[in-house]
Amino acid sequence: MDPVVDMSREAFEEAVSDALDLIPVELTDRMDNVVVLVEDEPTAEQMQGEEDEDLLGIYEGTPLTERDSWWAAGSLPDRITIFRGPTLRLCETTEEVVDEVAITVVHEVAHHFGIDDRRLHELGWA
Repeated sequence: MDPVVDMSREAFEEAVSDALDLIPVELTDRMDNVVVLVEDEPTAEQMQGEEDEDLLGIYEGTPLTERDSWWAAGSLPDRITIFRGPTLRLCETTEEVVDEVAITVVHEVAHHFGIDDRRLHELGWA
């Protein structure tokens, strides 16, 4: 299915950057060894175990709440990936894309802090 909204990759990446700017500095300062990426589509590996075929974002890593002495500072960074294609297909306007990106970024950053989907749903971020 073709995207409903025509948004360049550059504009989408800017929406992701703007969404990260919405997160309070007190939280972003505590984010540790994590990178935020934009990809067009999720890979088959990223889709494994996902019930939703329109995966908008994914957190891959070890949440801060699960890190202990075995987790070394030299570990590869955790990854938050926001997917452009599924987001553009889901939304009908540029404003909806910006809103959905903000929700997705907050949702995935919350996973980095150890907040699960159940709690995010209770908080209205799922």
